[in-house]
Amino acid sequence: MVKATLVEVLGQGATQTATTLTILKADLPRLTPSANNTPESLLIGILLKAQSNLTQESFDSNLDQSLTILKGYSSSVTRGTQNVDYRTKQLVVSMSALDTDTEVDPDNY
Repeated sequence: MVKATLVEVLGQGATQTATTLTILKADLPRLTPSANNTPESLLIGILLKAQSNLTQESFDSNLDQSLTILKGYSSSVTRGTQNVDYRTKQLVVSMSALDTDTEVDPDNY
């Protein structure tokens, strides 16, 4: 098998050149596109979009796939001096490459 395409992982509007990556906000699940989306909301949208194709099932059947994005465990935590309750949700990104380096290098995936 082959690696998933840019469009499969990041959406129909995803394109790249040697110097830019373009992702349409409309392709990101559950994101309400605006001129002022936070970097965190954009990253979560990208992870949720990629999660739909980078599953454990596709990883197990495709040796060319290097990443999985899986749901982790939710928990309740308190934050701040006022002990405000927050829900912590996890997306677990796992990266698999040949065992040749200790650093995460995007070029290996």
